[in-house]
Formats: sequence, structure tokens, C-alpha cells
Amino acid sequence: MLLIVSKRCKPENLLKKYPNAILADVTSQAKDGLVKLSPFYPHGGIPVPFSEGVTAMCVEAVWQGLKVFENSGIDTELFKNDSMRNIKRTVRKFGKPLGHQKGVFSTELLGYIEARKQIYIPTYQWVLENKVQDIVRRMAEASKTKTIILLDYDTNDDIENASKPLSHASLIKRYVDSLNQNYQPTLF
Repeated sequence: MLLIVSKRCKPENLLKKYPNAILADVTSQAKDGLVKLSPFYPHGGIPVPFSEGVTAMCVEAVWQGLKVFENSGIDTELFKNDSMRNIKRTVRKFGKPLGHQKGVFSTELLGYIEARKQIYIPTYQWVLENKVQDIVRRMAEASKTKTIILLDYDTNDDIENASKPLSHASLIKRYVDSLNQNYQPTLF
């Protein structure tokens, strides 16, 4: 079983509530190989949606790089950022967000929820399928007999809820659950 819990919760409290659970930090602050599940992790070679031949280092660079503000357009330089730092683009610096550009070569803007569906989720899914398949398959197998608590800063699992950032841990959970429902994962 997989659960999504805020990373801000104290581990000892979580383990009281879920004895024998595995705490899996999937944020950019993870101290083990699970850091590769962070949208900030610089895998490299990640295709930018609707942008043939353009790749980025990490999922977050795609998301932030295609964001358009009232005072700034897209920033393709972010696609090269491999530091896991200085990727976020803020309202304070760039003004009100207007949407996400539908790829590097388009002028079409997508609203927030539509951008989640057409940019963020497909990009993150590509990483799950092409960069961290071994991790998610092991997680799928372990989750059949153990409780795994995915620690994320955001816990919103509702793709349609624009009031909070979407939890990438929720996408991991969906992907792992689908592996367990559709076919037997490879054992490692």
C-alpha cells in the first residue's frame, strides 16, 4: 500500500501511526537514490512536450521554462539547469502568470489545469518510464506486502484542484498502482 504524507510530518509520529512502514522521501532533499523521483532531479534528455528535438535536464525545468508571465515569456535556458536549484520562477519577480506556452515553438497558452495535463504529467510520466523504471518497479513489488509512505512537500492528488500544487508523489502512486493492477512487475 502506498500513502502520500507531507514531508513536514515527524517520522516518529508517522511510524507510531503506521508501524513497520517504509518512509520514502521523494523530494529533492532525499538522502538516497529516491531523490531521482524528484521533479528537480537532472536526468537529462527529457523531451519537452510539443517541442520536437528540444530536451531538458529535469521535469521542473520544463514546467517552469514554459511558464509565461505578464512581464516575461518562456525561459528555455532553464532546460539546461542541472543544479536542482534556481529553477522556480516567481510572481514576485515576473508578475502574474498568464499560462504555460504549448511548447517552445508555439504561441498558444494553456491554462493551469490543461498545462498539468498536457505538459507536467506527460513529462513526469516519461521520466517514470524512461529514467527510473527500476525504482518504480521495486516500489510496486514492495507495496504489495508493505506500507510505503511517500513523503512530499505537496500532498494534493487532485489533478483538477488548481488551488494547490500537484503532488508528484501522487503521480508515483498512480503509476505504481497501475503497475500492480495491470501486470506483474519484474522482481529485482
